[in-house]
Amino acid sequence: MSKKKSARPPSLLHLTLPATSANLGPAFDAAALALDLFINIDARLASSFSVTATGRDPEICRAIENHLIIATYREVLQGQGANVLPLSLRIHNDIPIGKGCGSSAAARLAGIALANHFGRLRWRDAQIIGEASRREHHPDNASACWMGGLTVARMSGEAEAQVVRIKPKGKWPLLLAVPDEALSTEEARSVLPATYSRADAVANVQSAMLLLAALSLGRHDLLSAALEDRIHQPYRSRLCPLLPCLQELTGKPGILGSALSGAGPSVLVFLDPNTPAQKTRKSIAAHVARYGLRAELLLTSITTCGARR
Repeated sequence: MSKKKSARPPSLLHLTLPATSANLGPAFDAAALALDLFINIDARLASSFSVTATGRDPEICRAIENHLIIATYREVLQGQGANVLPLSLRIHNDIPIGKGCGSSAAARLAGIALANHFGRLRWRDAQIIGEASRREHHPDNASACWMGGLTVARMSGEAEAQVVRIKPKGKWPLLLAVPDEALSTEEARSVLPATYSRADAVANVQSAMLLLAALSLGRHDLLSAALEDRIHQPYRSRLCPLLPCLQELTGKPGILGSALSGAGPSVLVFLDPNTPAQKTRKSIAAHVARYGLRAELLLTSITTCGARR
């Protein structure tokens, strides 16, 4: 009687993961949006690890040493007692790295997805998001990147995340203002206080609930109030000068409001869908220039597409 051969993992996997913008003003570590900027990864089994990269920040994407995707892939497989099979990665990246646009969450999710595929782990979505959230120390970026749209998330213990995906109602055009300088999440976290007053906590809960209602119901009129935050933005403004600059424009023609994208330094601007986006972009560019600041201004939108395999 012949022995049954062990199944080999499929030799190729294609991944597409979106950029994300987390916190959204008051929804600190709890909510995020998926944006239509993506990283595409083709992975195949190989005799040794290698990476080729095109698009944004190719020198970072192709550096084998301390490569976040490969390191996550290795660590997950080793943690599960599975073989680490070498991979050849071909990456095309459109996500700004180190700028508060969810690049690390996308990389960690990619590494976990590769481990799940090539290691035949059979993890569910909640496990994949939970593992990325544990590594990120918060679930917002990971949930939006994996699920798409608007997500609200919390950790359920250390292993899994509870995630609700919401499709915002109506049109929500966006502009992402990306400065030249990067800002590490660690530095952005270091300026936050250890405790907050009850008044600040209550104000943020109220704003976050209003924000969820505004996006869910298509209430553009509620957005400027809903983006008010007392937990992180007041403390990070000195590290992210684009934020106070762009917050000045709230209520001006074409502009509904602004918030730090993740921990910064990029800023997410919510645009009025009734005003041509290119016209609003020109007025924002002129305002930023008057401040003596530099930023790449990317017109974008919410994508309902999460990670695709």
